[in-house]
Amino acid sequence: MSGKLFIVGTGPGKPSQMTPETREAIAAATEFFGYGPYLDRLDLRSDQVRIASDNREELDRAQAALARAAAGANVCVVSGGDPGIFAMAAAVCEAIDKGPSEWRQVDLVVTPGVTAMLAVAARIGAPLGHDFCAMSLSDNLKPWDVITRRLRLAAEAGLVIALYNPISKARPWQLGEAFEVLRNVLPASVPVIFGRAAGRPDERITVMPLGEADANRADMATCVIIGSPETRMVARQGRPDLVYTPRSFNGESH
Repeated sequence: MSGKLFIVGTGPGKPSQMTPETREAIAAATEFFGYGPYLDRLDLRSDQVRIASDNREELDRAQAALARAAAGANVCVVSGGDPGIFAMAAAVCEAIDKGPSEWRQVDLVVTPGVTAMLAVAARIGAPLGHDFCAMSLSDNLKPWDVITRRLRLAAEAGLVIALYNPISKARPWQLGEAFEVLRNVLPASVPVIFGRAAGRPDERITVMPLGEADANRADMATCVIIGSPETRMVARQGRPDLVYTPRSFNGESH
């Protein structure tokens, strides 16, 4: 008899932003597979075992977790944020799709979590108040020309854009090039939000216009949100500015 496989997201890192459903899943599992820093966020019991792996080994991790669940263990695969957004739920589904038939019989439960763009948006106002999209700038799994084409089309369509994986040591140039693509489409005044570690003690939220946006403000722990021509800033004396995108559309598409 197969066990159960939970796929959870810990949220952006603040303990109170982990959902009750996720906490119940963690309590029910005995073996935990994930990237080490995400597993570090869990307060595991002595009878619960952690199996940490590198963040670039998603498919191998998914296969290992499925093999243990198929063998009867109650397993938890751990992501940060929401497990279905650029995270482990897709890797597990891919492993099931390409794997042995017994993996399709595993009882699979995905619990939703608070993803980075939602945490950053909540800290600054409501930049995602109208239509938006989310993209990863990593070209590990898709070509860079596909990324730049999608960026341009999303900007032309008037969508607010949330960028995940904006920069790394291996690709320090990509966010700067992405900004150049967007500057060819969007007004220089469009606000850009750099949201690092939203809700955590080391949180850093910075807003600057696209024309002055500095890619060096970001690292892999940063979610970057680029507004649309409709996005507005509201100055508040003695309080941080608000950034929001109105729910109604009054402008013209580019």
